[in-house]
Amino acid sequence: MTGLLSAAGLGLVGAGAPAPADEARRDLEELRALAEEAGRELADAPALEIARWAAQTFGDRFCVTSSMADGVVAHLVSRVAPGVDVVFLDTGLHFPETLRVRDEVARRMPVRVRSIRPRMTVGQQDGQYGPRLFNRSPDECCQLRKVEPLERALAGYDAWAAGLRRDESPTRANTPVVGFDPRRGKVKVNPIAAWTQREVDAYVARHDIPVNELFARGYGSIGCWPCTRRTKAGEDPRAGRWAMFEKTECGLHT
Repeated sequence: MTGLLSAAGLGLVGAGAPAPADEARRDLEELRALAEEAGRELADAPALEIARWAAQTFGDRFCVTSSMADGVVAHLVSRVAPGVDVVFLDTGLHFPETLRVRDEVARRMPVRVRSIRPRMTVGQQDGQYGPRLFNRSPDECCQLRKVEPLERALAGYDAWAAGLRRDESPTRANTPVVGFDPRRGKVKVNPIAAWTQREVDAYVARHDIPVNELFARGYGSIGCWPCTRRTKAGEDPRAGRWAMFEKTECGLHT
């Protein structure tokens, strides 16, 4: 289902809002070559320079994706690309605090938030797959409510930026600042890959960035409410995600 959201004066547009047209799209080999070259040349570059390269190289065929844990990457990119599209996957299972960050980003930053919904509401999914699919088959639930919507949302872009950081978990320790996503055939930009949590906190304080209130309540990483718990002292920040399963990623970044 792709109903239109309304948020007067917020720069928030619905799932049906068009992404860029396909005429200027580069072919896969050109995209791969661009990613490999930039990955080498920008490996030690400041985050703002990485974002500027992406904005200048891809123009309106470049977007930001955000889980709305905070607005750091959206703000960073907006400094070099005002009006940039920010894709948010509205799973229908987010904490209210996450939706508040989304609305604050749309209200306070020069960006266009595209809030993308799954093809089915939670109720429709329950009717087709049975209730609480996230408890029985979290990979399938993530596929329906995150992975498929992201692939649909990214269809009109050549490159996308995410907020992955190497210090978040062992699975992200080798995250490049620019890479090629062969699964989607797109360039993936991770401008803050090398940042530490201290650097994120400093950026938040310097620019008054919206941050999800749940971090102050003991959550180390924030996803959908049924699959997220508070983390304990000393735990990996992502230990609270799908805690009953051998799963730390939803499939968006694998």
